[in-house]
Amino acid sequence: MSSAELICPAGTPAALRTAVDAGADAVYCGFQDATNARNFPGLNFTPEELAEAVVYAHSKGAKVLLALNTYPPAGQVDLWQHAADTGARLGVDAFIVADMGVAEYIAQKHPEVRLHLSVQAAASSPEAIRYYCESFGVKRVVLPRILTIPEIRQVRKEIPCEIETFIFGNHGLMVEGRCSLTNYLTGQSTNMDGVCSPASDVEYKRDADGTMSSQLAGFTIDCFRPEEKAGYPTICKGRYTVPHRSEAYYAFEEPVSLNLARLLPELIDAGVHAFKIEGRQRSKSYVRGVVSAFRRAVDDIRAGREADIADLVALTEGQKQTQGAFETKKWR
Repeated sequence: MSSAELICPAGTPAALRTAVDAGADAVYCGFQDATNARNFPGLNFTPEELAEAVVYAHSKGAKVLLALNTYPPAGQVDLWQHAADTGARLGVDAFIVADMGVAEYIAQKHPEVRLHLSVQAAASSPEAIRYYCESFGVKRVVLPRILTIPEIRQVRKEIPCEIETFIFGNHGLMVEGRCSLTNYLTGQSTNMDGVCSPASDVEYKRDADGTMSSQLAGFTIDCFRPEEKAGYPTICKGRYTVPHRSEAYYAFEEPVSLNLARLLPELIDAGVHAFKIEGRQRSKSYVRGVVSAFRRAVDDIRAGREADIADLVALTEGQKQTQGAFETKKWR
């Protein structure tokens, strides 16, 4: 059985302390710049805050993973290299990277720090994962959310590193964050700026009947009734009208939340080493509730008990939860 490490989000120093206190084995966070894929105002860490966070997490037996999971534009790699140097100096336990150039720099300059391959790299085949392991010494891969459990089991047999999978939170599948749709409207790149639907470009409007509409850069991307939960305001999760359809529909994907609580035993048996909760933009209350629930579940499973899974619907995006590709049983 794998160790079933619980990896939890930390968008702020307060959220980091909350996650650690709720039972996280490790927390992942980023600096306040374009080096991480959640580069939003009010989120992330200064070097001074990260230094304090590392001390706090380590005092509680938890690890800190630093996300450097965006792609440097040509000629601007210094920002990513400086972030890696700072993270290593402050004692982070691993870097989560996507770009090969960033991986190469860390492998050469900071070989004592573990490298984890971000889901942003979209490495899903044994051949791709082995390349990263052999070239840069990657110790763990965060798998894209498109693989079934039988596929994960097979991949595990063919690679020399640990596997991490998402188990709860946003179910965005637009090539795992390397999407260009928001860039088309706002000029901000998810890939290189770490910004998907920047807050400055998002606006909500209420109609006379109470219906709300969400807009991105002046374009309406969804409308929803007062009793509906709004999805994250991105183009890929918007509803659109077209001439040949009478009703608006989700052209790319419906806003649903991933919840693999019921599949934890199967994932552990398949060789998954670590379980990742998405949500660095979420509140301390969200972090506390979700981390505590999964901490209990993982501990129950490891002790041979049936997991008592809390109802997490209230903390999810949209109207539905899904097990996504993971629940598909047959080999594709």
